[in-house]
Amino acid sequence: MKLNKTKVQELAHLARLEFSDEELIDISKDLEKIIEFCDQLKSVDTQGIDPLIYLSDEINVLREDQVSAGLKKEDALKNAPASDSDYFKVPKVISK
Repeated sequence: MKLNKTKVQELAHLARLEFSDEELIDISKDLEKIIEFCDQLKSVDTQGIDPLIYLSDEINVLREDQVSAGLKKEDALKNAPASDSDYFKVPKVISK
């Protein structure tokens, strides 16, 4: 499939991309290669082949949740550059 400059510019606009004229030529060639590859895939006989849902047959085995003691407030605040009695002090990031 041949792509014209207008079609590539439309795709670039939809993707919120801007290309120079030289880049448009390179992008057009790359897109044509991708389309040709997809057309090759259409010719492959996939009759009787189950769709691939996962890339491997491995099952995700997660560890059991275990309750453990967290940090004490004093220990957590010990290494803070600035802290109050109960809180971390950070620079103000929101102004009124």
